[in-house]
This record gives sequence, C-alpha cells and structure tokens, in this order.
Amino acid sequence: MSSSTFSHLVRTLVMAMSAQGVVHGASGAIETLWIGTYNRRGSEGIYAVDWDPLAGHLDRVRLAAPASNASFLASHPSRPVLYAVQEIGRYEGQPQGAVVAYQWVGPTNGLRTWVVQPTRGPVPCHLAVSPRGHALAVANYSDGSVVVFPLDTEGRPNAPSAYFKHEGSGPHPQRQRGPHAHGVTMDPSGEWMWVPDLGIDRIIAYRWLRDSGDLHLVRDPRADAVVPPGSGPRHFVLHPNGRDSYSVNELTSTVSWFQRDGGSVGWQLKETVSILPEGFTNQNTAAEIQLHPNGRVLYASNRGHDSVAVLQLEPGGRPRCATWISARGRTPRHFLVSADGRTLWIANQDTDNVVAYRLNPDTGIADAFTSEIQVPCPVCIVEKPSVPRARD
Repeated sequence: MSSSTFSHLVRTLVMAMSAQGVVHGASGAIETLWIGTYNRRGSEGIYAVDWDPLAGHLDRVRLAAPASNASFLASHPSRPVLYAVQEIGRYEGQPQGAVVAYQWVGPTNGLRTWVVQPTRGPVPCHLAVSPRGHALAVANYSDGSVVVFPLDTEGRPNAPSAYFKHEGSGPHPQRQRGPHAHGVTMDPSGEWMWVPDLGIDRIIAYRWLRDSGDLHLVRDPRADAVVPPGSGPRHFVLHPNGRDSYSVNELTSTVSWFQRDGGSVGWQLKETVSILPEGFTNQNTAAEIQLHPNGRVLYASNRGHDSVAVLQLEPGGRPRCATWISARGRTPRHFLVSADGRTLWIANQDTDNVVAYRLNPDTGIADAFTSEIQVPCPVCIVEKPSVPRARD
C-alpha cells in the first residue's frame, strides 16, 4: 500500500470515528470550533467545525444552533455553556438586543437554547464571562451601554444586576457622534473589568466590590485608559505581567500601549503604533487583538489590508510590527490563537471562509498555511474548552 493511500485511509477512519463521537485516532484528538456568524448569504446561526490539530485540518461544518446575528461568543470557564449576543436593534418590541445561553449537547457538539435575556441596549456586539464564572457582561454598541447578568452555579444568566450608559463623543464626524461600547475585558484576578468605547476614545474601568457576600460593579475612572483623539478603541487586552495592556484602535488602524506602576491602578499611554505596512494607503479598519500565550507576541487584524499584523513585544513591553499574515480572504473581523499557541484561525467575514495557520509556539510567527473551510459570513471563533458536556 502506498503512503498516500494509507494516509487517506487513516483520515477516513478518524473522521468516521469523530462522527460517532469518538475523539481519538491516529491523527490525534479531534477538537471543535464554534463559529458565530451574521445571518447573511445563507447563514443560519452558530456553526460547529471539526479541527484536527496534528494534521492542521478543518472539516465537517454543521449548524450547531439557529441564531440571529450571533456575532460574538464566549464560553463559561467551568460549565458546558456557550453564550452569544444577538446583534440586533430590537427585541421584544424594545430598542435592545439579546444574549443567549446555550448548553452543549450530543456527540456532534450541538447547542441547545437554554436562557435568553434582553440586553437593555441595541446592537450588542461583545461579551465576556468573569474568571470565576459569577457574571456575564455585554457591551451594547449603538447606545454605548453595558449590562451585567449574574450567573448561577450552573452558568444560567439571571436578571441584570448592573447597567451603565457611557456619555461623550469624539472628533470622527460619523463614527464618534456618541458613545459606542465595543468590548468587554475581564481582569484575570476578577477585580476589574474594562470596556473600550469606540465613540469616546476611552477604555472605561469598572471594579467589583464585595458587600455582604454579593459582588457589585462600580465605575472607577482611576483605572481608565485614554487613546489619542479619533482612534476609536475597539478591543483591549491585558498582559499577564499585570503591567502592560494594549488597545486595538479601529478608526486609525493602530495599537496603543499602556503601562501602570506597581502600586497604581491607572494606565499611562506609552505609545501608539500603526499595524499597517509602510506605504499602504488604501482604506482599512482594525478589528481584533490578542496575545500569544508566550506573552511575547501581539496580533491585530486589518480589514482592507486583509491581514493579521504580528507585533513583537520588546522586553519593556513596547510593540513593534514584525510581519503580516495574509488573511487569505476579505475582512478578517476576528481571529483566534489556540490555547497551546500552535494555531491561528482567521474568520473572513466577506469571503465566507475560515483559514488555519500553524504557528511557531516560541516565536508566534506563522510557519505555514494548513487548511481552509467555507462558513457563511463568519465573525467570531471560539475553541471549545475541555469541560463536561451537558446530557441530551
């Protein structure tokens, strides 16, 4: 038997085992990615995709759950629950969107709608779960508001416990007429939460207070981070060292670097750098930002240049653009670095494809393009965590 014929038989066997819920074989564990989408060009909601990490192969797209504009997803840290925003302008006859909690079901990693909560603001675009799984926070883009849902011990979102509405504007004549909350970032310690607001050029800080055994969220402007006027901060990441943080700025295609002193909660803007190659002059907006698990590499996506910028972090924390990874499609709205730092997945919203690259886990640089799969209008990728699955 030739080596190519043998390889084909191995892959056929592994995929057959995966279809029956068996997740081990000659090519390694078959993992699951969940893909959030906009309901365009035939998309029906949230999709599941198989991922073979050893072969670097994406396969078997199937609908995990019907959904309305499930543009951003987040997993519970210890329960078999996935959360998704419904990025819509009206829900239950009111100017608001919704957030949906799904339970994992079945060997194909489908999702069952469990709880739906209105978000008290229109067009929710981002969400995050607190590190201990006690709360879910949602950013509503259109009116610049933030709503927090307490989670019970099973991960069920209850009625909102906190609501905040930002105020202000920025210099951009169209995009900054008012506040536009665009992300939620939780501090790993569970003490802080930050919300980048594209409309007011500020990353708004909130702090959890413990009172009589309950957690309450309060506004704490001491820990705000402020970007240059007109930048439009979209998403915000914290370095594990607790000293550095970074904002990707949609309107200027830049990354802002902040630092704080050991005893201070305030962020000082150190530098803002372009994430575009020198000489590129076409239209572009920045989208996603993430850190490599090694803490030495930062990534940010370009919609227009259609790339993921790779920024090396110097010993002091300063970001420096080192190279660019082609998105192999248009409008890379979101990407994901795998938990082991060996894979980069990119979701191209306007070409209906998700692509995979193998990363060098030490340098964070892409070694090779490995796979591509068609998913209608993909806008978010989540790697299924290793926690127990709900029963059928």
